[in-house]
Amino acid sequence: MRDTKESRLLLVLLIAIAFALITVDIRGGRNSPVDGARQAAAAVFGPIENGMSTVVDPVGNAVSAVRDSGERHDRLARLEKQNATLKAKLGSDDRNRSRLTQLEKMLNVAAEGQYGIKGAQVIAIGSAQGFSWTVTIDVGYNDGIKRDMTVLNGNGLVGRVTTVGPDASTVLLANDPDFTVGTRMEGSDELGFASGQGDRPLRVELLDSKAEVKKGDRLVTFGSQGDKPFVPGVPVGTVTRVDPSNGGLTRTLYVTPFVSFTKLDIVGVVVEAPKKDPRDTVLPAKPRPTPTPTVTVTVTPSADASANASDTTGEQQ
Repeated sequence: MRDTKESRLLLVLLIAIAFALITVDIRGGRNSPVDGARQAAAAVFGPIENGMSTVVDPVGNAVSAVRDSGERHDRLARLEKQNATLKAKLGSDDRNRSRLTQLEKMLNVAAEGQYGIKGAQVIAIGSAQGFSWTVTIDVGYNDGIKRDMTVLNGNGLVGRVTTVGPDASTVLLANDPDFTVGTRMEGSDELGFASGQGDRPLRVELLDSKAEVKKGDRLVTFGSQGDKPFVPGVPVGTVTRVDPSNGGLTRTLYVTPFVSFTKLDIVGVVVEAPKKDPRDTVLPAKPRPTPTPTVTVTVTPSADASANASDTTGEQQ
């Protein structure tokens, strides 16, 4: 539009009308006479505003995304922390399940042998006493523990208590070279003495040099006078080797212990001996031998062989 006298007059007139309409609208309030015109304008220009907002919204969304990115980062960090906590809890639950299994096995052994036991946990390996194969458990004389008590777990003989403190005790393990326990063979009742050899199988000297022993035979504790340091019937191990008898006074066996001395956690101290020798009842059930499959081969003559046989018979006739 050109800047002329008429255009300036028109602009002044439009401004005056606009001010007049604003004044009337303000004074009218809710009953403003221009309210209908405002609604009509909204109906006309509303779609145009929506279109413009559609164009502008992606920018606004991007700004919001930048603003919220910190919140999402914090949320991700929280989720990662929760996952780590859950994994740690799962690991803890796995360990608890393992310990619960050990405890159940030990209680079954105690029930079978009628042993009164005090449960304990291994809290240290080795001790200040100089023994090469010892562990420290978290019970002591405040818990009724005394020297020369039998220690077992769900698999069998662990060792014997050697020193006792207020809340902790030292256990000499059955595989220590200074450890000796009287044994009895399952079934045959052959007596002997088992000695520790560190990480090698126990060495057992049978009193009868002519005793019949074979690989796979099992031993339990014979028991001590007054049930100290050993109660009877605790599983010791399985015979894995038998030395030939050379006319000596004893016969030497080598026995793999039932207990893994490098994986000790939950153990029990026998604080009350059984009223009666449990004999072999505490031993686990023997595994059933796997039957060897028998294959029967049946030979069926082929059609060609049958035909040749018929031809040969005809020629002979």
